[in-house]
Amino acid sequence: MRLCVFCGSSAGVRPDYLDAARALGGAIATAGGTLVYGGAKVGLMGAVADAALAAGAPVIGVMPRSLVEKEIAHEGLTELHVVGSMHERKALMADRSDGFVALPGGIGTLEELFEVWTWAQLGYHAKPVGLLDIAGFYGKLAAFLDHQVDEAFVRAAHREMLIVETDPTRLIGRFAAYQPPTVAKWIKSAER
Repeated sequence: MRLCVFCGSSAGVRPDYLDAARALGGAIATAGGTLVYGGAKVGLMGAVADAALAAGAPVIGVMPRSLVEKEIAHEGLTELHVVGSMHERKALMADRSDGFVALPGGIGTLEELFEVWTWAQLGYHAKPVGLLDIAGFYGKLAAFLDHQVDEAFVRAAHREMLIVETDPTRLIGRFAAYQPPTVAKWIKSAER
């Protein structure tokens, strides 16, 4: 399985975040998978890539030229694809991946996560999407998503598409068994 990992170019303030990135990289390798990610050598991005490489997994990075020119590209990857824009980056990462995992990160991580989850909701792909919730990082977000279900802005079946785990091996196991929901219509005719 080729897993796309979205995460911070920062390491954050908790050592748990770096530990989790390294554990996820190792778990991807143990599962015989390939890591697809944003191509950086810094922060959680660098940690997950280094761990996957050290454990023998292929690692594919995708980075816009403007970021490569800032010298943050990881030089030791199996493949590094240099693209012209963030849009090209996200499209290539999605195309090369069988599933998507978000580690802790910032605005970019959330944007990438919500885009691929929206694509799944709309039926553009049937790939699993998940959060690796480290030290409760995504707890408030998960509660807000549940609130959206309660307020009838998100259907329960679509909320359940987002797999949340605290352990990378369990998350990968759930991805391997993932079956997308069948939801005929996500808006009732009377709601249009």
